[in-house]
Amino acid sequence: MVRQERALRTRRLILEAAASVFDEFGYEGATIGEVVSRAGVTRGAVYFHFASKRDLAQGVVEEQFGRHGVPERACKLQEFVDTGMVVAHLLPRDPLLSAGARLALGQDVFDEFGGGAILGWISRFEALLVAAGERGELLPHVVPADAAWLLTAAWTGVQIQSQKLSGRADLERRVAGLFQHVMPSIAVPGVLGALRMGPDRGAQVVAEVAAARAAAEADGDGDGGAEAEAYAVGSGAAVS
Repeated sequence: MVRQERALRTRRLILEAAASVFDEFGYEGATIGEVVSRAGVTRGAVYFHFASKRDLAQGVVEEQFGRHGVPERACKLQEFVDTGMVVAHLLPRDPLLSAGARLALGQDVFDEFGGGAILGWISRFEALLVAAGERGELLPHVVPADAAWLLTAAWTGVQIQSQKLSGRADLERRVAGLFQHVMPSIAVPGVLGALRMGPDRGAQVVAEVAAARAAAEADGDGDGGAEAEAYAVGSGAAVS
């Protein structure tokens, strides 16, 4: 068990170092040697966990799906908004998310990864919209698959433009504006009026998860603390 925990910590350390390297240099400019230097591990340790630079980049891309989750909501459209706002809040602050975004959208690796991260986000958003439809939260004309595709494309465009024009300094405000413009064409009026879509929504949800983690740690609930730390979905908390 101790050896397994040590291996997981080492893998995590390597991923975090790799994220900082990919975020700074891009895929082509990144080297395993720089990852080794920043992680403070041996080259053998890197290759024990990741067979190649491509596998390491894929690990960084996939890691973003474990870092963006929000507490499960009774209102699935709120969960939908919260997901986008939490990522907007964390992206400028979390090198793993930032590097994952650069790798997923970079022309030098897009074909290599087959757009997997983008497809993953579309699938995640579609699942939330399907659940929202089952709860009567969507207007009759909304097709979840189409709406998920369009919202993912729009969110991606907002992220790129914010990065180019402000270094993501206005990302939360811009993503909030996207939701405020789009949700009236998706949500039924009764749900729309209750949605929280302000630019500080992502920070509020992250604080909610942090409080849940602290409470779990105080209660000695190791599993709950781990889930909260990873922003895992499924706490069943009500909309705050």
